[in-house]
Amino acid sequence: MRSTAAVRLLTVAAGCAALLLLPGSATAAPTPKPPVSPSPPDGTVNIDVGGVQPSQSITIIILLTLLSIAPSLLLMTTSFTKVFVVLSITRNALGLSNVPPNQVIAGLALFVSLFIMSPVIGEVNDVGLQPYLRGEKSQSVAFKDGVQPLETFMLKQTRKDEIALFTKIADRPLPKNKDDVPLTTLVPAFILSELRAAFIIGFVIYIPFLVIDMVVSAALMSLGMMMLPPVTIALPFKLLLFVLVNGWGLILTALVASYH
Repeated sequence: MRSTAAVRLLTVAAGCAALLLLPGSATAAPTPKPPVSPSPPDGTVNIDVGGVQPSQSITIIILLTLLSIAPSLLLMTTSFTKVFVVLSITRNALGLSNVPPNQVIAGLALFVSLFIMSPVIGEVNDVGLQPYLRGEKSQSVAFKDGVQPLETFMLKQTRKDEIALFTKIADRPLPKNKDDVPLTTLVPAFILSELRAAFIIGFVIYIPFLVIDMVVSAALMSLGMMMLPPVTIALPFKLLLFVLVNGWGLILTALVASYH
């Protein structure tokens, strides 16, 4: 009997201990809060830029935008297109398909373009960028003054026929003077003028190499070597002629002189 009573006493004590270890069972469940209706939107968006002033934020956005379109600006508003096309035509005239590679030609065209455009870039920096950084001009005024040297450069290299062509396509009246030509008309007209000039220079470059091909072809035909490709025989003579006359120097000198 004593053992049975002891067992019951231990069972009751264990149950009390279990109740003490479960606090959620001793307290009442919390009353759930009623749902809150969402507030209507006020139509505004708050952007945190980390304490940066709005003017600085706009400047950063403009700089990032300019960096993203820099390749297009390089192709459309500088001498890069003309220099690159002329160098590529020279490589094809020599009969070399991959020598020098495109990366070398693009790099050479880039630095030659920087050499040609250095006066224009310096003027843009002096009249547009530096006054804006010093706070002397607003963004719109700095942009207008900075674009002016670039417009002057493009107008000098653009033919009137191309300007008239794009003005007619846009269904606009012909500008009375060069200052009235908008950028949307000037830029494509400038590109067409550059391509035309590049093809003319390429035609002149092709003539001596074409003569070498014809002479080698005629010599092989007279010797009965019709199965021997004339291009393979003519290539060493082309390279020799190009090196003897300092071909790269002549071409680059002519390209730079065409902008002065």
